[in-house]
Amino acid sequence: MSQSTVRARHRAARRPSTPLTQLASTATAQMAVVGRRTAVVAASSGLVVSVLGAAPAIAEPNDASGLASVDTATLTGAARAALDAAPVVTAPDQATWTLDVDDVTAVKPAPVVKAKTTATSRTATATSRSTVRAAATVAAPPSVAGSAVLQIAARYVGVPYVYGGTTPSGFDCSGFTQYVYAQLGISLPRTAEAQRSAGTVVSRADAQPGDLIYSPGHIAIYAGGDMEIDSPRPGGTVQFRSIWQSAPVFIRVS
Repeated sequence: MSQSTVRARHRAARRPSTPLTQLASTATAQMAVVGRRTAVVAASSGLVVSVLGAAPAIAEPNDASGLASVDTATLTGAARAALDAAPVVTAPDQATWTLDVDDVTAVKPAPVVKAKTTATSRTATATSRSTVRAAATVAAPPSVAGSAVLQIAARYVGVPYVYGGTTPSGFDCSGFTQYVYAQLGISLPRTAEAQRSAGTVVSRADAQPGDLIYSPGHIAIYAGGDMEIDSPRPGGTVQFRSIWQSAPVFIRVS
């Protein structure tokens, strides 16, 4: 008969449990919980207080959670101290802004005053015009004294040529002859071409001072001999001058 060699197994010996070891085990478990709750933030001041490494408080026998309590009064006091030490900035309900700039003075420009025409200025203008006329005057032929037309025409020697002009302020060629003849009560057409047909054509040998001299595009007044008086061209003035037309037509107006 074989003999069994299997030995009986026994539980390993454990450290004997005493009230002291149970207390130590409980304290270790509570410290682990407190270690996970080590950071306390004081939100009102931005202060972060760490209680890492702080000795855990022993749970009160009557604490329902069985966890160690933390002294929050000390943390609250530290946060309040930080707030009290922080600078305080205040502003009034109605704030005003000021800006330092140099004084600027607006200066109103002086009004432009137009010079008024006075008797003195008119006299000076008339004198100047008379001077121009005198400078432009060529010795009048002897026939002026014997012709009423030439006597009137000679008054306007020096008046400037003005295109379309019909007054002593300025004449063109036909405006001048029309104005001179109008002083004698004789009405002439407005243009040189129309005045060409206003009278009777005469030969140069039969022409008399005061007759009209026509050439295409121009009209003048015969002054006797080889002279005429007319308002010649832009930039010119009424003047006595030699007959310049190559084939003038003499016209007697009655």
